Amino acid sequence: MTDSPVLVVALGNPGPNYAATRHNVGVMALEEMLDRSRASLSSHKRTNTEVAEIRLGSRKVILARTREFMNLSGGPVKALASYFGVSVKDIVVLHDELELDFAAVRLRQGGGDHGHNGLKSVTKSLGTKDYQRLSIGIGRPPGRMDPAAFVLKPFSKSEAAELPIICADAVDELERFLA
Repeated sequence: MTDSPVLVVALGNPGPNYAATRHNVGVMALEEMLDRSRASLSSHKRTNTEVAEIRLGSRKVILARTREFMNLSGGPVKALASYFGVSVKDIVVLHDELELDFAAVRLRQGGGDHGHNGLKSVTKSLGTKDYQRLSIGIGRPPGRMDPAAFVLKPFSKSEAAELPIICADAVDELERFLA
């Protein structure tokens, strides 16, 4: 087991207008992890984020949520990694994924951004794609709906009822990876 810290960052948009939208499912999963660890986020002014530090086994884990909009996530992620001395290989980004069926969860290192502006921003700021991504499927928009509009819509009532299970599945996957 390594002693190097892990940075788990949830991508999403700030504010109550976006809290229940598809683009914020990564933040919802982070909230599940916070609940499990009985931790709460506090302001980290130097990086314009909110953070909590926990331990999983012998590993220090920094849980974080940016205060920036999705498209500007990279700067705060880089600032967090620098401040806490986290290497790129120990960064895990939690995010929504249009290319995965609703409720599917996939953890992988590197890869493309599939048009996800938050991932584009993180990749540009870090200068590499070689960070971990925990993708949470939100499915494709119906019909000819613009994907940008779809990700900013709230989940349907039936989807919203499944979110606690989906977020629990995502955190289970992350905990297995970090163990």
